[in-house]
Amino acid sequence: MSSIASLSHVLTEFYDKMASWESSVVRESDYSLAQIHTLEALGNHGAMNMKALAHHLGVTTGTLTVQVDKLVKLGLLTRQYSEQDRRSIVVELTEAGSEIYQHHNQFHLALTEELTKGLTQDEQQQLSALLARVNQEF
Repeated sequence: MSSIASLSHVLTEFYDKMASWESSVVRESDYSLAQIHTLEALGNHGAMNMKALAHHLGVTTGTLTVQVDKLVKLGLLTRQYSEQDRRSIVVELTEAGSEIYQHHNQFHLALTEELTKGLTQDEQQQLSALLARVNQEF
């Protein structure tokens, strides 16, 4: 097997395991995976306009509007016009949304700690740097 084929296999297996783990964690909550991903994006990056958030999530602004409507009704997000551009709508976590983000993020931190416990500090830093470089390609 070529090195690129081997890498592809490992990445696919990792993705499948992460997706399965994420689904199992979200199933235990009252929210959909898409809703949790929206809260994660805002929790990780702060308030942003709808276009930037849609781009970050890899969805259309139409799809995101439906998701944001639901999260606003649940009291997890606020939506307001940008002060710099009144045509742009900025969404932000509410206190309740931030609490859900923090709770879910603790699952991610625990999983990361578990997955990397056999790595040295240097190896963890190398893995982080490599994944950051790979993420830039998206």
